[in-house]
Formats: sequence, structure tokens, C-alpha cells
Amino acid sequence: MRYSKLSSKCFLCVFAACLCAPSVSAAQGHQTLSACLESGKKAFAAKSYSQARDAFTRCLKLDPDNVEANLSLAGVLLTQDDLRGAEKYFYAALRNMERTSPYWSYTYSMLGDIALKRQQNDTALKMYTKSLEYNAANVNSLVGKGVIVEYQGDKQGAAEYYRSALAVEPLNLVARKRLISLEPDYLTDGEMLTALKQRYAVEPDAKELTEENRALFKRIHSAEQRGGLDYLKNKYTRVPQDYIVTLNKDTGFARDMLTLDGYNALEKSIGQDAVAVFQKVGVPIQDVFYLRDMKGGKVFTPQSTLTDSGFYVYTEAVQGRKAFLLPTEDVPPTQAFLTQVAERMKQLKEAGYVEITRSELKMIQNQTKCSEQTLVTKLGVYVLNVTKNDRRYFVLARQTADPKKGVPYYYLMASRAKRNPNVKVPSNSLVESYAFYGYTVCLDDGDLLE
Repeated sequence: MRYSKLSSKCFLCVFAACLCAPSVSAAQGHQTLSACLESGKKAFAAKSYSQARDAFTRCLKLDPDNVEANLSLAGVLLTQDDLRGAEKYFYAALRNMERTSPYWSYTYSMLGDIALKRQQNDTALKMYTKSLEYNAANVNSLVGKGVIVEYQGDKQGAAEYYRSALAVEPLNLVARKRLISLEPDYLTDGEMLTALKQRYAVEPDAKELTEENRALFKRIHSAEQRGGLDYLKNKYTRVPQDYIVTLNKDTGFARDMLTLDGYNALEKSIGQDAVAVFQKVGVPIQDVFYLRDMKGGKVFTPQSTLTDSGFYVYTEAVQGRKAFLLPTEDVPPTQAFLTQVAERMKQLKEAGYVEITRSELKMIQNQTKCSEQTLVTKLGVYVLNVTKNDRRYFVLARQTADPKKGVPYYYLMASRAKRNPNVKVPSNSLVESYAFYGYTVCLDDGDLLE
């Protein structure tokens, strides 16, 4: 990741400005080691990474236990994506690092990056957490932890980590981009209404965010995230002034956003492009507006713009891949099966269950530390398998004599209340009792704490 490389370089820059204690007793040895380290730093600064690696390797021959040399070599190897080598020398540095060293946080943060690159998210999370115990303001660890929490589905939790990173380093591009991408998941109703006013999408005197407003914000935001701004800038020699608005212009925080007029123009233009693309891949013009996605959803709206799934179908067609169904093609799975699924969903709702998203399930797992199996077998979560890749999740919203069954619903409503203060969070004696003693609902192995 980009921030990982920046961090390894920053470490070398920091060491270039400090005086490190020699680990050899002879004066000549001190001078030789210092000169060796200096040559490695100069090579690294010049982006001569192979030379820097060779230099720091020579330094370790002079003093294998030297922390600076181990960290420097590890940083170079990480820059070169030699994860195994980098990991080896970071751990070597930890073995010889003094308890008062300021580099504990940095080292664990880099080990977190290595685990994240290997997609070992649990290990990465532990490393970033350890790093933040030594330095709560370590930006790399805050961002890294945010990335993993986001992967786990707790988008509100991820947003908090990105915000913390920006509080320390306001111009951190990784944290800023990721925070912006999560806006529909963490903005309060008031903040979302303000964002719509900034885009000239609601009346300036609007006082309350309606569900229609919320849906509009998500559509405009999604269009921005899909590259809509760049699309307009490439399409027009000079983009009409009422299509794009810039916040914090001429500052390091400048941000371009689509206005409502810009969004509408974008959707219309992409819809026209899509018609041409579908024809190019062999769809008869009379069939274009009747195309469906692989689940049977419409590709075009009645206004001849693309639906959300239609945009995906269009981008696949641009790459020469078929992700659409012609009017004569059947939808997999069959409608009969989908009817059975709908009937089961109706039964669940009548029994007091409410459907949640996969992200909300992951958020509940993250908050409780419970495994999916524990949530299903002991805490009132129901999983409905529709197809191999389509699973629906439900939690029991009805009060029962067993407070365990209401735990997932409690965390669901607590999460929603962060965005909308009008949401009522139900009382749950089990959660409240555990919170009083600082316990989580489940143990580290994902099983219920009993």
C-alpha cells in the first residue's frame, strides 16, 4: 500500500537526522559503522535501493545487533516488496530494541503492513493495535487498522480511524480518500443534508433529510466514486460551471463534487455511451433498453439512464465481457426458487426478524467478537442461503425472555443511532452488564462468554 512505502522512507529520513548510539566499542568501529549507515541513507535518498540494501547489509556485518541497521535494511526490503526479508529484520530490531526506544510503534506498524499485504488481516490488526499502544498517533497504524475494520464491514468504525489519522496528518491522501468513500455510511442526517445543499441538490432552507434525499445523496456520491468527475472533465473542453462545485478551493483540502445538474448530465451522457457500447458487442438496438443483469434487474431506467447494476454491466461490456441477459435469456436461478426465498423471508419477518446487510453482520461480529456460527446458534441471527454467492442475513428484533437473542439487534440499532439520533436503541441486560465490566460478548475464539 502507498502509505506503507511512505512510512518506511520516513523512518530512514528520521534516522538521517538523529545521532544513534554506537554498538561497537572501538572508535574506529564507531566511525566505520557510522560511515556505512550514512552511505546507505544517501543511496536510499537517491532511490538507489539495491545500493542501499547492500550498504545496510555491510553495516550488519559490522554489528548484527544494531537496531538502526536492522530497521534501515528492513525498510529498504519493504520498499522492494521483499516481505520475508523485511519481516526478518524488523523482528531482529525488536529483539535488540531498548525499552525506551521511540521506534516500537513504527516497527509494529510495518509488521502490520507486511501482514496486510499478505492478506493476513487478523495478524495485521494485532500488529497495528500493538503499534498504537506505543503511539496512539501513528498515522500508518490508524489507517491500516481502519482498512481492516472496513474489510470486516464496520464502516463507521473504519471512519473513526481515518478521522483520527487526519487529525494527526490532515493531508494524508489515503485516509482522506477512504473517509470520503464511506460518507453514506457514517454521515449524520444533518451532515448529509449539508452535503446535498453544497451540491445544490436540495433547497437551501431544507430542514430535514427525507428518505428521497438520502437515496439521492447515495446516487450522486456513487457517481463521484465511480469517476464521474473525471468523465465530465474528459468529455468537455470546458466543463459547464453548474456541473461541478469545488469546496476549499486553493487549499490542500480542495474537493470537487458533482452538482445535481452535473449528476443528471453525467447519467444521461453515460446512458448514451452505453447504448453505443451494447450495440458494438452485438445487442440489437430494439433489445438494448430491455437488457437485464444476471439477476434479472433492469440495466436501464425509464429515463434511459443506467441503474446501479446497469453501470456494472456497461463497464463489463466496455471490457468485452458479457454480464447481461437478452430478453430471450432466462434468469438464473429460476423464479420459482426466488418465490420460495421470498416466502421464507416473509415468514421470518412475521416471526419478528429484520433483514440486515452483510456489512452490518460484519459490524456486529466486530463489536461482539462473536463468530458467525455463535451468532447463528446462540444469538438469534438467521442466514438464508439464496444462491452460492447470495446470502441474506436476519436478526431477531422481537423482545424475548432470553437477552442473548436480542444482542445482535441491540448493536444494529446502536450503529444506526450514530447516524440518526431519532433511532431508539433497545435495552439489553446482557450487553449492559458486560459493558459495565468492560467485557465483550464473546471471547477471542469467537465463542460466547458465559
